Amino acid sequence: IKFFKQRKTRFPAKVNISTKNLYKNYSGTDVLKNININVNKGDIYALIGKNGAGKTTLMKILTGQTMQTDGEVSLFGESENLNAGRHNIGTIIEEPSFFPYLSARKNLEYYRIQRGIKDKSVVDELLYKVGLEKTGKKSFKNFSLGMKQRLGIALALMNSPKLLILDEPINGLDPTGIVEVRNLLKDLNENEGVTILISSHILTELSSIATRYGFINDGKLVQELTKSELDKNCTNKIVLQVGEAKKALVVMTRMLNVKNFNIINDNTIEIYDKNLALKDISKAVISNDIELYSLEQKKANLEEYFLDVIGEGDVMRGGGLSA
Repeated sequence: IKFFKQRKTRFPAKVNISTKNLYKNYSGTDVLKNININVNKGDIYALIGKNGAGKTTLMKILTGQTMQTDGEVSLFGESENLNAGRHNIGTIIEEPSFFPYLSARKNLEYYRIQRGIKDKSVVDELLYKVGLEKTGKKSFKNFSLGMKQRLGIALALMNSPKLLILDEPINGLDPTGIVEVRNLLKDLNENEGVTILISSHILTELSSIATRYGFINDGKLVQELTKSELDKNCTNKIVLQVGEAKKALVVMTRMLNVKNFNIINDNTIEIYDKNLALKDISKAVISNDIELYSLEQKKANLEEYFLDVIGEGDVMRGGGLSA
């Protein structure tokens, strides 16, 4: 079934979302501070930040659910008539509202009528698109969390949007549900050309689908970069655990000319110099009577990179991103 009908758009701009010095204050508290974000047409843009960083507030401003205190929002190249742009946006922010005793079909039929969509076939197309076409009369209240999230995405797609804004659509899902939603989003992006702005605490999933990243911390957009730029920045490192980290570092500096490093604690060193052989490090440490516990080469992941960007890499190393 061909889901999206070909139609003209009044928004040909390559940048779907752009903000300039966006600022939001709630009751004397600065929630967003001069946010300048750019989501290009065709992006799967991962917005990454801890709870309270400002992700949901930013999404609510973009979708018109709240107003900024200062700054400018541009949607599809338009900053004056934002309501027109928002007709091209589908969104899930917080839990979608559905009637618990109605089926997936009847829930979508209700919203089709409410939104004045005359084409009745859109309901069947949506159910097929999100893999809920065989749910029959099963009530929404009996759906799995993954099914509920997919129905929420179906509702977000009802107006054939060019842009999806999704706030944590995979959080709380089991592995099967995560895969289902991941595949759906990739299909929408790659085959239907839908741009996606998405947030989640499950950074491993974001890293598998995102083409562009924005790191937000304490209301500020700390960094914005593409997937290729992230891959380049997530350089290989050697992680060394020894009896005495400072003594080992003195030895490696003298014998191997180690220059780029980070002492994590009394026993752990991360080395970022390229072209260092593990056998040479092992030989240098052991030959100087320093206990060697472990030695391995790793590539920094998205979570580690994010923590380093916001300045918490050393504090939270080995733990996890707070949810």
